[in-house]
Amino acid sequence: MAGPAKITSLAARRVLDSRGESTVEVDLFGGGMMARVAAPSGKSRGRWEVQPFPDGGVDEAVERARKLLAPELSGMNADRQQQIDEKLHEVDGTDRFSRIGGNTAYAVSIAAALLSSKVHKKPLYQKLAGSGKVRISLPLGNVVGGGTHAKGKRTDIQEFLVVPSKASSAAQAAEANIKVHSEVAQLAVQKGSPMIGKGDEGGYVLDMTTEQALELISSACQTVSLATGADVRIGLDVAASSLWSKKEDAYVYKRDGRKLSEGEQIDFVLGLIERHRLVYVEDPLHEDAFEAFAELRKKAGGTLICGDDLLVTNTARIQQALKHGSANAIIVKTNQVGTLSDSRRAVQKAQSAGYVTVMSHRSGEVCSGELAQVAVGLSCPMIKCGVIGGERISKLNELIRIEEDAEKRKILAGMARIPA
Repeated sequence: MAGPAKITSLAARRVLDSRGESTVEVDLFGGGMMARVAAPSGKSRGRWEVQPFPDGGVDEAVERARKLLAPELSGMNADRQQQIDEKLHEVDGTDRFSRIGGNTAYAVSIAAALLSSKVHKKPLYQKLAGSGKVRISLPLGNVVGGGTHAKGKRTDIQEFLVVPSKASSAAQAAEANIKVHSEVAQLAVQKGSPMIGKGDEGGYVLDMTTEQALELISSACQTVSLATGADVRIGLDVAASSLWSKKEDAYVYKRDGRKLSEGEQIDFVLGLIERHRLVYVEDPLHEDAFEAFAELRKKAGGTLICGDDLLVTNTARIQQALKHGSANAIIVKTNQVGTLSDSRRAVQKAQSAGYVTVMSHRSGEVCSGELAQVAVGLSCPMIKCGVIGGERISKLNELIRIEEDAEKRKILAGMARIPA
């Protein structure tokens, strides 16, 4: 039996994410093993997230990881995740990881968990899940991208998403989403709609109104659902904070040519839910609209009303949402709070309240699959991980591997299910 995963050294460097922007990567060494994790970075960050990098940017983050974290972590036991994460908070000494950077904290925290799993020859998902059976998270993928994740003529809404609600395997789930992505492109060409390109997460950038995009995606989902039996459903990430104008006290849709008050925004989203059988709507209102979120959730029936900028994987924000009844789903991004322990507490609090937890990538991603391991390990029914692109496919392929491994270990309980 392997001994404790004692950390012997840490290395850090500046690398590139999927947007070609700089981020921090950390190697942790111990027990004859090495764990390497690079931090993803978001573009549309919520105001309440931790600070991704210290003043001075990525180079300063790398320098502080080497000078401040390496000596403090040396000799610590990576098996004790809580202690590692507490040390990260202690060394940083701020509320928002502004000294070492939330992305550095993320990379170190996940690397410690990965190092422990390697030393003990146990996959990360099983280390996180414990002794129980696991379900494979359903992939939620972006097929049309607009808003802040795209350039040029584009949809006002940031992400038009699909999820194969009745997929029978990880492979079928991934392939169903890919088929919808392909069908969207073919339909757009047939309709003479120019495809400007692809956004940060691989969704097509289309010069369309919200309604036009949804009609096209609805048709694609129907075709693929009939062909596969996966019942592919539509979701949205409205990213409403990017549409909200405090000065005009309205949500401004430039492409659609509309300005909506808070009440009108609620009615607009409810109309989209009804017309297009939306199963999921993320950030339909701005990041401090707890009461408006609650009104929408009460009127939206079984549709998942998900908070990202509203909740930022933060237990205090979740508590505020519970007080108002603001949501029934939450996006989980570990680098919004910095550490695996912090995000696990948020997941546990949300799940105990009956929320559907959605583990999520960032728009600037890295080509590794740990996100899928964490999603399954923390029992998240959904994983928002994109549809195409190497940095997105890496998560989908990892789900397939986890499914195979869990079946061999006789701990597989099948694919997760969501209200649909």
